[in-house]
Amino acid sequence: MKEALLLIDIQYDYFENGMMTLVGAERASLHARQILDKFRSENLDVVFIQHIATSPTATFFLPQTKGAEIHVNIKPLPNEKIIIKHYPNSFRETELLDYLKSRNITDLVICGMMTHMCVDATTRAAKDFGFNCMVISNTCATRDLAINGDAVKAEEVQKSFLAAFNGFYATVITAQQYLEGK
Repeated sequence: MKEALLLIDIQYDYFENGMMTLVGAERASLHARQILDKFRSENLDVVFIQHIATSPTATFFLPQTKGAEIHVNIKPLPNEKIIIKHYPNSFRETELLDYLKSRNITDLVICGMMTHMCVDATTRAAKDFGFNCMVISNTCATRDLAINGDAVKAEEVQKSFLAAFNGFYATVITAQQYLEGK
């Protein structure tokens, strides 16, 4: 077993005053920082995923904007890997799969934003590629959604997506559980 940490889209546009503010982004990023600190202290692989919008109708993660930058709470070190993506799935049209294979990674610890979109797409793809996945629940953040005129609060979106991962696609635990040894 060789583990790597994936930090997905923890970027300024998801934080307060960003172009797509998520519920609990600050708190999630601070928990992600705890996991990042553990990986750094153990000299384990860390991969930052940064979404840069390419669609002409995009309203956030626009190229060369502060909102597209990786948040200071988990700022990458110069020697850490950053992979740019343009789709929710971090593997789609990126070097992520080849990079992980080149490092002989078998297990992924996943933190990031938005739970219902990019974390979901990446976790499911990772499992399909044969990785063992662990999603750290309180390092993820999402937003309120709606369906057929019904509002779905971010807390319910979060619980639903994490519950759907848990079992087949990933093991879902908190940062504290992870840091205490799973």
